[in-house]
Amino acid sequence: MIIYFLRHANAGQRLTNLKKDEKRALDKEGIEQCGIIGRALAALDVQVDMMISSPLKRSAQTASLVGNELSYEGKLQLESALRPGASFADFRRLLEKYAQQETIMVVGHNPNLSEFLGRIICEPGCEAGVELKKGAVAKVEMGRNSAMLHWCLTPKLIRGLYAAATESSRPKTSRK
Repeated sequence: MIIYFLRHANAGQRLTNLKKDEKRALDKEGIEQCGIIGRALAALDVQVDMMISSPLKRSAQTASLVGNELSYEGKLQLESALRPGASFADFRRLLEKYAQQETIMVVGHNPNLSEFLGRIICEPGCEAGVELKKGAVAKVEMGRNSAMLHWCLTPKLIRGLYAAATESSRPKTSRK
């Protein structure tokens, strides 16, 4: 199974009221960021069988907007195992639930999404730290008893890839 780990895009400042914070939407920068992430992933020929998101608004919006850019036509699955504060055991159960899928994208929050990524790619008893900034995405290939991190793209790198791809697709003007 291939798993893409995507941290939600920018959503402004955290709110102290937890109920209101759960409904916090992406800000203008976050919406723009999702378009760039989605187009960069599409340029890398990323295709997913299932998009799975935390039920919090900013994650679901990120998943939906990136999914649109990837031409994902399936239903967005909302899972509490991707909520802030969810445990690694919850995440393992989520992976078991979707084990029949070849490729999934999970969209969630830090610090748990970074923790899940680190624990997936690390042997039991060791620790790996992978920082996922808002809008970062990592590709992991899971085997029966191991997992391998193929790549991890920061938002800055994604913007650079997108800019380079956009630049190379423009028609060249000849100078005389």
